Amino acid sequence: MSYEMLVGLNVSNDAIYDQYRAAMKPLLNRYHGGFRHDFRIKEVLKTEATHNINRVFTIYFPDETAMTAFFSDGEYKAIKKQYFEASVLNTSILAAYQRPN
Repeated sequence: MSYEMLVGLNVSNDAIYDQYRAAMKPLLNRYHGGFRHDFRIKEVLKTEATHNINRVFTIYFPDETAMTAFFSDGEYKAIKKQYFEASVLNTSILAAYQRPN
């Protein structure tokens, strides 16, 4: 089993967002996490979000505890502040679930 989230973003600057992904990837690996799918979206046909979504991905961890530890990590918070906040206007957690391996 793994813990996975389906996330929708409104990315405003792809270049800075790519820097965010590159900076956070080694830390994500240390928490045994990763991305299963990653899409750039051209057109949204239906959403309950109140903002645009132009990026959708799944991120996974061994369990919910590892996910919480990753997002609480001081190193992650610094990376997020430097890159994520400068490149993402909105975030929507579309789903979170246990996934059988």
